[in-house]
Amino acid sequence: MRLAEWRAQSERMSSSGASRRIRREPWGQQAYLIALTGWGQEEDVRRTQEAGFNHHLVKPVDPAALRDLLASLAADREGRPPGP
Repeated sequence: MRLAEWRAQSERMSSSGASRRIRREPWGQQAYLIALTGWGQEEDVRRTQEAGFNHHLVKPVDPAALRDLLASLAADREGRPPGP
């Protein structure tokens, strides 16, 4: 599994803009994108979904929740059911 981090307030491009560009690429259509933000209202979640993110996490993130999400993703990619 490959992971990348994008600074949401980058001077060159927003995370939503980056997500949209990634999704336009053949290799980006299968990418799993997680928004990690300080904004957690329904409208914020809707915007990240529209931008192509698969999941929306609000800071501060519970380390166990992030670990479980990444483990679930790894299990899905390996074709096995997620487990503890």
